[in-house]
Amino acid sequence: MTTLLAFIGAIALLVIFHELGHYWVARLCDVKVLRFSVGFGRVLLRKHFGNGETEWVISAIPLGGYVKMLDEREGDVAPDEVQRAFNRKPVLQRMAIVVAGPLANFLLAIVLYWILFIHGVPALKPLLGEPPLGTPAASAKIVPGEMLTSIEGESVKSWQDVRWLVMKNLLGSDDRNGGDLQLQGRAPDGTLRYHLLDMRHLSVQDLEGDFLGKLGLKLYEPLLLPVIGHVLEDSVAQRAGLLPGDRIVAADGLQVGRWQEVVDIVRAHPDRPVGLEIFRGEQQLSLQIIPQSVRENGLLVGRIGAAPQVDPDARSALLTSVSYGPAAALEESLRKTWDTSLISLKMLGKMLLGEVSMKNLSGPITIADYAGQSAGMGLVAYLGFLALISVSLGVLNLLPIPLLDGGHLLYYVAELLKGSPVSEETWALGQKIGVALLGTLMVFAIYNDINRLISG
Repeated sequence: MTTLLAFIGAIALLVIFHELGHYWVARLCDVKVLRFSVGFGRVLLRKHFGNGETEWVISAIPLGGYVKMLDEREGDVAPDEVQRAFNRKPVLQRMAIVVAGPLANFLLAIVLYWILFIHGVPALKPLLGEPPLGTPAASAKIVPGEMLTSIEGESVKSWQDVRWLVMKNLLGSDDRNGGDLQLQGRAPDGTLRYHLLDMRHLSVQDLEGDFLGKLGLKLYEPLLLPVIGHVLEDSVAQRAGLLPGDRIVAADGLQVGRWQEVVDIVRAHPDRPVGLEIFRGEQQLSLQIIPQSVRENGLLVGRIGAAPQVDPDARSALLTSVSYGPAAALEESLRKTWDTSLISLKMLGKMLLGEVSMKNLSGPITIADYAGQSAGMGLVAYLGFLALISVSLGVLNLLPIPLLDGGHLLYYVAELLKGSPVSEETWALGQKIGVALLGTLMVFAIYNDINRLISG
């Protein structure tokens, strides 16, 4: 129910803002708006406010909306209202009405990011763990506990910034398959350190997986002792008799001193028994456990449903809150919206060129899932999700595909260049092409959604 309500709320907000953009600019241009609809299909509710000429409706299919304007191409228009028909307006006014929808989505994203940056966004500090041997991070001599401060001259305030900036630089590196990435960090003793991270073995295909791990950039983790802190209900760990406070001293015959060593052994034994030696207080016990087999990034790994005991002080030391003053927050929200738009366009372009898998395309099922997850994490996470989806909706609608706002803009640009509207035949052909393209994209997106649900 949380997922459903969060999804419907997100779609309603984004659609209303998008269509209000069209509506407000249409009214400014004195175009008569006949209907403002949230949703498609059969009308469920309709309302006129005062003596207003616009019918406000909620329709049955909550996956979009539309603003229906007076237009001679769609029906008869009374002679005294011809001057208010959309098709009679100058081409620049028609372009402004069309582009206002996507711009409203960008404006919504900017406002949401501004609110978040003023409030403060909880995040993990950009603290680096020990890089595995043989990785670019190890070659760059990154030390454990180093705090990253900038990447390619751009400030780093959180671990999310690290992921974002590495991805941004990789997508922006059309002239290289990697190259060197300039990093600046501060060592635990306070000294500044500079690194050149070799990116030549990283490609855009790696964005589908743990691309930071491939570089050897790992989040710093404090030493976790092999002590059970939490056991999930009806999990393998619970059925085997493990309890919070149990200290694991050996797994599969091997002595263990860190939680990660237990995790590695469990992951390596899906559906195969693992012997555990534990201390429960002063009592030593022997247990056998069979990790549940789960698929993770295409591999079968073991999982038992237990979490380690974490020192609250050690946990809080890894957390930060990224916030700005009102003016700086506005600047940051503008930059965030611009960067997200550019990266979205680059990813779409690389999908079309076959450089990035179409598996990265998501549909309504995945969006609903993320809406529910973010809502469950709190208002800040949900607002961040709304901002991201609002940018994506704005970018999608500006693509030069007939049926979308960008397709209409393409027609109007052609009209500006040739001095007359494009023919009805061209419009009709464009509609068919648009239906085919959007239908194909939707099929891919829904297939990916279902595949994610099945494969986990």
